[in-house]
Amino acid sequence: MQGTAQPTSQPTAYTPTDRTVPTRSAERASYDRELVHAILDEACVCHLGFVRDGRPVVLPTLFARVGERLYVHGSTGSRPLRTTGGEEQGLAVCLTVTHVDALVLARSAFHHSVNYRSVVVHGTAHDVTDPGEKTAALEALVDHVVPGRAADSRPPNKKELAATAVIRLDLGEVSAKLRTGGVNDEPEDLGLPHWAGVVPLRKGYEAPVADAALAPGTEVPDYLAGR
Repeated sequence: MQGTAQPTSQPTAYTPTDRTVPTRSAERASYDRELVHAILDEACVCHLGFVRDGRPVVLPTLFARVGERLYVHGSTGSRPLRTTGGEEQGLAVCLTVTHVDALVLARSAFHHSVNYRSVVVHGTAHDVTDPGEKTAALEALVDHVVPGRAADSRPPNKKELAATAVIRLDLGEVSAKLRTGGVNDEPEDLGLPHWAGVVPLRKGYEAPVADAALAPGTEVPDYLAGR
């Protein structure tokens, strides 16, 4: 993929910056590279924030990570793509993903919380214009949602490629933030007669539902059956 060469050896952590150090609960922040990658790779949807005409805009969209680069899917008529100014200029963005792992119910309303894992990425996004990189990025986007699916579907044709846009964002200014554990009630509230504890949340897959027009004899592929 053109323009995506990565160093053979990466530091184990990203370097904190003014924009990646939280002003609250800084002890929950992490810059560990493997942790950041794991949180990103588990998410299907990101939220892409940018400023357009002096106003903040945040859009949910699909993305995929390839090494130290994120690819974000969009339409050629979408706001980010109309604002990037092309390959050279780029668009200042903030990209985030969040996983909610549990509800934390305290005795006091103030100390209710959630256990979560999140990543925030600051940087400049650029249009992907190289045909080879764009094709590889779109395959990565499909496989990020369902691994193995890109090879088991028709590739986009010229018209579809022209209508589809991809933005790339390098992982430079990055931080993860996590909350784990239980309730943090005040000592004087521990005797109150209110239930307190953690309610874990989980995400799973149900059985695939075949399209009504599926060709006879088409079986559920292994990469879906195994989920």
